Amino acid sequence: MQVTSVVEHQETQPNALARGWPWVLACLLGLTLAGWLYLSLMVADMISVMDMTEAGPGMGVFNAFNIYQGLPPEARAAIAALCLPTSVATFGMPAETWAAADVAKVFVMWLMMALAMMLPSAIPMLNAYARRQGKQTSQARNGTETLLVAAGYLTVWSGYAVIATGAQWLLTLTSAVTPMMAPASMAFAATILMAAGAYQFTRAKKACLVRCWYPRFAFAERTGVVAAYKEGLVQGLACLGCCWAIMTVMFAVGLMNVIWIVVLGVLMAVEKTLPNNWLHVLIGIIFLGWGLALIALMQAGLVH
Repeated sequence: MQVTSVVEHQETQPNALARGWPWVLACLLGLTLAGWLYLSLMVADMISVMDMTEAGPGMGVFNAFNIYQGLPPEARAAIAALCLPTSVATFGMPAETWAAADVAKVFVMWLMMALAMMLPSAIPMLNAYARRQGKQTSQARNGTETLLVAAGYLTVWSGYAVIATGAQWLLTLTSAVTPMMAPASMAFAATILMAAGAYQFTRAKKACLVRCWYPRFAFAERTGVVAAYKEGLVQGLACLGCCWAIMTVMFAVGLMNVIWIVVLGVLMAVEKTLPNNWLHVLIGIIFLGWGLALIALMQAGLVH
């Protein structure tokens, strides 16, 4: 009887995982898609009335879709003044002078960025957790615990969204960030880039990166919703320690720069999931070099 129960246990667990993981994955992909959809709608709402080069490097390519492109600059400026960013009808964009609704808009924007950029890179970790739990207990059958790990992970990034919202408010108040949520000066952009680059060489970065490469599940031996949620918090903090600096580079390239949202999102996903000893160093060198190049251009009077 004991042998039979062991065999049955071994046979049921893979099936339990197979039934649970697909709908967990569907939920994760759905949240990621929601993040991208929200950001895309924000950009689409901006395209029709503004010069997209104001949103950051590379965004000028979207001017081809601007229905007011043929109008004189004065007319386009007048339309932009009426519609962006002070109009409450503009999807997701805060006004120049923030009210409570604008704080909420910016927080939602950062949260959607976290869903779009950070959730996909957590899928390997969540799959590893589901597999581990599936071997230990049938409670992983419906994927509930795995989703709670994801909830804990997103709680950490929601906290980052709160901090980023506060930082953006202060930067907007001091005119370091434009109403179009782009850096107001190359000096500010260079500072962000060099700070992010320097962090890539720290012990904290490497420790968190290793934790992302090889997840150590602190609460894996326990079951239940509390243990699963705590596991998500632990994994989320490791991810935050690994990626917060690269995420903050958005302040240097424009917060609504969807091109760089894609680039940085892919960069963080590759860095987190492929163990190596050189990529994080290369990223640091690129950011530092980029920042120094901007400083050199400012010294030469070519940019401001």
